Amino acid sequence: MTSFAVLISGRGTNMAAIARAVAGNRLKARLKFVASDNPGAAGLDVARKFGYRAEILDYEKEGRSGAERQLVRLCSLNKVEWIVLAGFMRILSPEFVAAHRGRIVNIHPSLLPSFPGRDGIGDAWKYGVKITGVTVHLVDEGIDSGPILAQKAVPVRPSDTPESLEKRIHRAEHGLYWKTLAALFSGVTVSERS
Repeated sequence: MTSFAVLISGRGTNMAAIARAVAGNRLKARLKFVASDNPGAAGLDVARKFGYRAEILDYEKEGRSGAERQLVRLCSLNKVEWIVLAGFMRILSPEFVAAHRGRIVNIHPSLLPSFPGRDGIGDAWKYGVKITGVTVHLVDEGIDSGPILAQKAVPVRPSDTPESLEKRIHRAEHGLYWKTLAALFSGVTVSERS
């Protein structure tokens, strides 16, 4: 069975959706640990409530290279095959990405390649798009530029506010991410755009 770790920076809502899918045996994989660059991330408590080890990657003290060395050690000790980014707000070094090529997955709140970067929802809103959505992709050395695995469109309603749109995008993320991981971990080629 595939083993993976989840990296978070905040509330951990995508991680919780993934953990529920594992607990319900819909995602047949072993979640080994959850790690965060933010010691105060609410998602760490959520991970503990699910019974997972919660680790802190000490970017403040160790810098990126030290934190990534710590992550490599954790992955090695736990025999982690995949690294799943779920609201992890750090950019992984090109060296780390190269060492784990094809084994790091991310979710982004826009229909890539449109609106990559830190504020995909806000950027799409400001641009005035009528349809936005979410993208699950493999991580490469660029910013949200790796191969796309799956996408789900989310229409922008006339009554939407940035907050209501964000809520609907997050709901779409919570379903799409674990389903994409389930296909990926089972060896199925993920190419369908939903």
